[in-house]
Amino acid sequence: MEAAGLVGPFEEAMARSAALHDALAGSFPAQAPYAVALAYRVRYAMQLNARAAMHLLELRTSPQGHPEYRQVCQEMHRLIADQAGHHAVAEMMRFVDHGTYDLERLEAERRAEARRSTRVP
Repeated sequence: MEAAGLVGPFEEAMARSAALHDALAGSFPAQAPYAVALAYRVRYAMQLNARAAMHLLELRTSPQGHPEYRQVCQEMHRLIADQAGHHAVAEMMRFVDHGTYDLERLEAERRAEARRSTRVP
Protein backbone atom coordinates (compact mmCIF):
# COMPACT_ATOMS: atom_id res chain seq x y z
CA MET A 1 0.00 0.00 0.00
CA GLU A 2 2.88 2.33 0.77
CA ALA A 3 4.49 1.87 -2.62
CA ALA A 4 1.17 2.59 -4.32
CA GLY A 5 0.55 5.64 -2.13
CA LEU A 6 -2.68 4.16 -0.80
CA VAL A 7 -1.98 3.77 2.92
CA GLY A 8 -4.60 6.38 3.88
CA PRO A 9 -7.49 4.93 1.83
CA PHE A 10 -6.52 1.40 2.88
CA GLU A 11 -6.50 2.25 6.59
CA GLU A 12 -9.82 4.08 6.17
CA ALA A 13 -11.37 1.03 4.51
CA MET A 14 -10.10 -1.22 7.30
CA ALA A 15 -11.51 1.14 9.94
CA ARG A 16 -14.89 1.23 8.18
CA SER A 17 -14.91 -2.55 7.99
CA ALA A 18 -14.09 -2.86 11.69
CA ALA A 19 -16.78 -0.31 12.59
CA LEU A 20 -19.37 -2.24 10.57
CA HIS A 21 -18.37 -5.46 12.30
CA ASP A 22 -18.67 -3.82 15.71
CA ALA A 23 -22.07 -2.31 14.84
CA LEU A 24 -23.41 -5.72 13.76
CA ALA A 25 -21.81 -7.84 16.49
CA GLY A 26 -24.37 -7.04 19.19
CA SER A 27 -27.50 -7.86 17.20
CA PHE A 28 -26.04 -10.28 14.64
CA PRO A 29 -23.04 -12.05 16.22
CA ALA A 30 -23.05 -14.92 13.71
CA GLN A 31 -23.20 -12.60 10.69
CA ALA A 32 -20.83 -9.82 11.87
CA PRO A 33 -17.62 -11.66 10.80
CA TYR A 34 -18.84 -11.54 7.18
CA ALA A 35 -18.55 -7.73 7.28
CA VAL A 36 -14.79 -7.88 7.87
CA ALA A 37 -12.68 -6.94 4.84
CA LEU A 38 -10.66 -9.79 3.37
CA ALA A 39 -7.45 -7.86 4.07
CA TYR A 40 -7.79 -8.78 7.75
CA ARG A 41 -6.08 -11.93 8.90
CA VAL A 42 -9.03 -13.72 10.42
CA ARG A 43 -8.23 -16.58 12.80
CA TYR A 44 -10.25 -19.75 12.57
CA ALA A 45 -10.03 -23.40 13.54
CA MET A 46 -10.48 -26.44 11.33
CA GLN A 47 -11.25 -29.96 12.47
CA LEU A 48 -10.42 -32.63 9.92
CA ASN A 49 -10.22 -36.38 9.97
CA ALA A 50 -7.17 -38.01 8.36
CA ARG A 51 -8.88 -38.54 5.00
CA ALA A 52 -10.05 -34.92 4.76
CA ALA A 53 -6.63 -33.63 5.84
CA MET A 54 -4.93 -35.80 3.21
CA HIS A 55 -7.24 -34.51 0.49
CA LEU A 56 -6.84 -30.87 1.53
CA LEU A 57 -3.07 -30.94 2.01
CA GLU A 58 -2.23 -32.92 -1.10
CA LEU A 59 -4.46 -30.73 -3.24
CA ARG A 60 -3.45 -27.35 -1.81
CA THR A 61 0.31 -27.93 -1.80
CA SER A 62 0.50 -28.62 -5.53
CA PRO A 63 3.01 -26.43 -7.41
CA GLN A 64 0.30 -24.29 -8.99
CA GLY A 65 -1.28 -23.49 -5.61
CA HIS A 66 -1.29 -19.97 -4.20
CA PRO A 67 1.88 -19.43 -2.13
CA GLU A 68 -0.05 -18.29 0.96
CA TYR A 69 -2.23 -21.37 1.30
CA ARG A 70 0.58 -23.65 0.15
CA GLN A 71 2.62 -22.40 3.13
CA VAL A 72 -0.30 -22.91 5.55
CA CYS A 73 -0.91 -26.46 4.31
CA GLN A 74 2.79 -27.32 4.41
CA GLU A 75 2.87 -26.17 8.04
CA MET A 76 -0.28 -28.20 8.81
CA HIS A 77 1.44 -31.30 7.40
CA ARG A 78 4.53 -30.66 9.50
CA LEU A 79 2.43 -30.18 12.64
CA ILE A 80 0.49 -33.42 12.03
CA ALA A 81 3.80 -35.30 12.08
CA ASP A 82 5.84 -33.34 14.61
CA GLN A 83 3.47 -31.73 17.09
CA ALA A 84 0.51 -34.14 17.01
CA GLY A 85 2.85 -37.11 16.63
CA HIS A 86 0.84 -38.78 13.85
CA HIS A 87 3.90 -39.81 11.86
CA ALA A 88 2.16 -42.69 10.09
CA VAL A 89 -0.71 -40.45 8.97
CA ALA A 90 1.71 -37.78 7.73
CA GLU A 91 3.73 -40.40 5.85
CA MET A 92 0.59 -41.63 4.07
CA MET A 93 0.22 -38.13 2.60
CA ARG A 94 2.73 -38.93 -0.12
CA PHE A 95 1.67 -36.14 -2.48
CA VAL A 96 2.09 -33.23 -0.06
CA ASP A 97 4.62 -30.99 -1.79
CA HIS A 98 7.00 -29.04 0.47
CA GLY A 99 8.81 -27.38 -2.44
CA THR A 100 8.83 -23.69 -3.23
CA TYR A 101 8.14 -22.38 -6.72
CA ASP A 102 8.45 -19.11 -8.57
CA LEU A 103 5.53 -18.30 -10.85
CA GLU A 104 3.48 -21.20 -9.50
CA ARG A 105 0.96 -21.46 -12.33
CA LEU A 106 3.43 -20.92 -15.17
CA GLU A 107 4.02 -24.62 -15.96
CA ALA A 108 0.31 -25.46 -15.76
CA GLU A 109 -0.47 -22.57 -18.13
CA ARG A 110 2.26 -23.70 -20.54
CA ARG A 111 0.79 -27.22 -20.65
CA ALA A 112 -2.71 -25.86 -21.22
CA GLU A 113 -1.47 -23.62 -24.03
CA ALA A 114 0.35 -26.56 -25.65
CA ARG A 115 -2.88 -28.59 -25.57
CA ARG A 116 -4.84 -25.69 -27.07
CA SER A 117 -2.32 -25.17 -29.84
CA THR A 118 -2.43 -28.85 -30.92
CA ARG A 119 -6.22 -28.93 -31.26
CA VAL A 120 -7.63 -29.01 -34.73
CA PRO A 121 -10.12 -26.14 -35.27
